[in-house]
Amino acid sequence: MTSQAPAVRGKAAGSRRQSWLQRRSVRRVIASAATYAALLVLAGLSILPFLWMVSTSLKDPGSVFLFPPRWIPDPVVWSNYYEALTFLPFARYFANTAFITVANIVGTLVSASLAAYAFARLRAPLKSLIFLMILSPMFLPGQVTMIPLFILYRHLNWIDTYNPLIVPAFFGGGAFNIFLLRQFFTTIPLELDHAARIDGCGEAGILWRIVLPLSKPALATVTIFSFMGHWNDFLAPLIYINSSAKLTVSVALSRFRGEYGTTAWHLLMAASIVAVLPCILIFFFAQEYFVRGIQMTGMKG
Repeated sequence: MTSQAPAVRGKAAGSRRQSWLQRRSVRRVIASAATYAALLVLAGLSILPFLWMVSTSLKDPGSVFLFPPRWIPDPVVWSNYYEALTFLPFARYFANTAFITVANIVGTLVSASLAAYAFARLRAPLKSLIFLMILSPMFLPGQVTMIPLFILYRHLNWIDTYNPLIVPAFFGGGAFNIFLLRQFFTTIPLELDHAARIDGCGEAGILWRIVLPLSKPALATVTIFSFMGHWNDFLAPLIYINSSAKLTVSVALSRFRGEYGTTAWHLLMAASIVAVLPCILIFFFAQEYFVRGIQMTGMKG
């Protein structure tokens, strides 16, 4: 009788543990389901304005503000896109915006990579202090430097040119880009640099042959940020560009509303869909590198 008591107690304890594990598993499933449901609701709310924009771009003028809203256009008016894109020379505006954006991406990748490599791998007196000074403009709102920059560019005769929109990218491309690349470069083992120097490789060779090939996620992240920022930039082209032939897409959309008035929302939405499409495509095809770049950019150093 006494020899069976420990076995009974052990069996009861095992049964209680199994029951506890089952309840814990059920709670985890319920918590996961609730989390995914909340995320789906938030995702739906986030994408709702975009879906309305797509729907409105395919409607006739009389169906735009119907209540309750008609999400599926009837009829579908594909000619809205042709009319919207031919009323103003959007092909030229797209070319202008593409030129500015590509030039900024090239300038940012080149200059920010060089600066970040210097801060991450080279030794210099007061390097940390200089790095903090470079990062300090990140804490200033853009409105603080807007007027001084305009005065500077006016004295340089850069107003109504693309220079204010392109040249700064070749001098670091922004403190955030330098910071992002510098943090990523510090995660690359220094032993690779030492091995390259033994083989006779200089600093330029180490950057080009070792550091940059290993930093594709971070470079892709900088590319996406730069593309999004300059393709959608509205304020800088509005301030520095005066000629109609030099306008960018963002400024042209604001003038589109002025030309058409507030009644042609279906055409404005059609033009906006075309304007935002490159941003959607580049993020869709480069999202893997984008996420890896953010995840692997630690706070080391």
